[in-house]
Parts: sequence; structure tokens; C-alpha cells
Amino acid sequence: MTVLENIVGKHAERSAALWAQRDSLALDDPPDLDAVSAIDGRLEINLDGLRIAGRAAWPSVLALHEEAPGKGELFVVAWTALEIESADQVAQAVEIGRAAVDGPGGLVGALAWHETRKIAPWVRAWIDAPDPFKRFLGVSACMEHGVDPKQALLPRLHDTDISVRAASLRLAAKLRRADLTTEVTNALVDGEQQVRFWAAWALCELGQDDLGVSELRKTVERGDRNAAVALRAVVKATPVKDVRSWIGTLLRLPQSAPFGVRAAGMLRDRTVLQWLIEQMDNPAVTVAAGASLLELFPEARLEGDLFTNDPGAAGTRFGEYFADKIARVPLADKVLEWGRRQGYVK
Repeated sequence: MTVLENIVGKHAERSAALWAQRDSLALDDPPDLDAVSAIDGRLEINLDGLRIAGRAAWPSVLALHEEAPGKGELFVVAWTALEIESADQVAQAVEIGRAAVDGPGGLVGALAWHETRKIAPWVRAWIDAPDPFKRFLGVSACMEHGVDPKQALLPRLHDTDISVRAASLRLAAKLRRADLTTEVTNALVDGEQQVRFWAAWALCELGQDDLGVSELRKTVERGDRNAAVALRAVVKATPVKDVRSWIGTLLRLPQSAPFGVRAAGMLRDRTVLQWLIEQMDNPAVTVAAGASLLELFPEARLEGDLFTNDPGAAGTRFGEYFADKIARVPLADKVLEWGRRQGYVK
């Protein structure tokens, strides 16, 4: 291995690790946006190393992905292909993203990281392509950059591919395309639950709460895969009095109780801290209580002893409940001490 290959390889490895860490932090509930922002500068420095290497970086980033095909490595492959603007390399990156076990998140992340002018030629070609995966990438790139594809969006709402329809609904909502409200409403009766969900979410974003909230509430109450997103949308679109009443309903059922605890933290009412601490003593809702704590009191992140990644450290019941699952669990006694020191609880 030459000195250049070694240097490029290091930049590629660091870029992959940093982006993967950044993506995971952004997906946390709630996300630590300061931590995400702190990574950005370090990531850009390492991407600069790949940028300077140009086409010579391609063998190194490809070898990195072949050795460890994770989402960070996919990001680096896709970012490099787009950076060097090679049709062959971009096509290769698309196929790698299509086959990715963890999904195409790294590829979409690379599209998000590049400036719109850099990716515009690809996006324009993809959004109407015969290949549904490329159409998905085109719509997703527009979503990440907030770009309106104008008349090209309407046919994507009727796309034959589920992922494309779902992504198009999200894009219509982000762009506040009120002219597409009828099309979005029609998607509420789509044959695919995933599409129905994003239609309901989009309607709430478009101000049509009466049409969307009911479907979103059902998503939360069933504990479906999009329940966390639905929960925030319902809280945002519903009067506080009604949300509080709904929280009471959620708390009555085991499958929805964690969402009731989590919703309490979304109301921005710090007076619930004592109640949240009490919920932290229940293994079934403790993670939700911890997330609500961090949303209400972001400064709690600065304390190093309020959470543990070893549920057993919170007590035998917690160790038995979580078994081998990885979970960030709040320590109720530590949180209570902290709350008293801060004057938040008596």
C-alpha cells in the first residue's frame, strides 16, 4: 500500500465512522443536535481529504465498503462517486445502495450532504426514471434539500412503488404543497399501511388535522413502527387539553403506555418532572420517561450519571425486563437528586 492509499484509506474510515455516528445521534429520541453539529466539522475535514484525492480515492472507498458494508461506508462510497461526478461510479454506488442490508440511508445521506447544484443532474434524471429505486432516490434528494420538483411530484404520488409514494407524501408536506391536498387525502385509502400513514402525517403538516389525526392516533395506539413519528404529529396538531386526555387513555394499555409517558414530555410542561421520575421506576416505560426528561431539560445531558446503558444497574427488575437488550435507562434516584439540586422538584 502506498502512502497516498494509506492516507486516503484513513480519511475514508474516519468519514464512515463519523457519518454513522452522526446518523445514529440524529435518530435518537430526542436527538442531541449539539452533538450532531459537533461532528459535522470533523466529518467535513475528512471528506476534504477524499475530495483532494479525487478519482484516486475510489479504489480505497470501494475496498472499505467491501470489507465492512455498513451505512457509514455506503455514505462514503456514494459521496465519493457524486463528488468525482463519474457516471460509472455513481451507477455503481446506486447498485450498492440498492443491495444494502441496512437500507439506502447512507446513499440518501450522501445526496443530502452534497450541495444541490452538485447532485441536480442525477436527481433530474432519477425522478422520472423507469427504475423505482432511482425514483425513490430522486424524491428523497428533493426531500433532503427542500427542492420542489414542480409538476414531477404529482405522478410520484401515484407511483407504482410503495417507497416512492411514501417519500412523495413527505415531500409534499415539507414543501407545503396545498395544491396537492386532494391527492394526499386520496392516499388515506391506499392499499398499503405505510402510505396511509404518511398521507395522514402529511395532511396534518398541511393543516388538515381533522383528516389526519385520527389515523395517526390509531398508529400510536397500535404501537406500529411509525408510532413515534405519529405521536409527535398528534401532539403538535391537537389542543393541549385534548392531548392530556388522550395521554390518560394511552397510559391504560401496556402497548401504548410508553407513548403516553413520551407524549407528556412533548407538551413542554416542566412541572411533570416529579411524575416522570415516578415513571422511571417502571421498566416498561422508563426509556420513554428518560426521553421526555431530555426533551424537557436538555441541560440534563451534561450530567454524566443520570443514565446507564446497563439496565441491570437500575435494579434487578430492569435487568430481567431488558435481558440482553441494549437500552439507555434513567436512574430515578440520580434524577431526583439532580432535580432537587436544580430546584425543579422538592
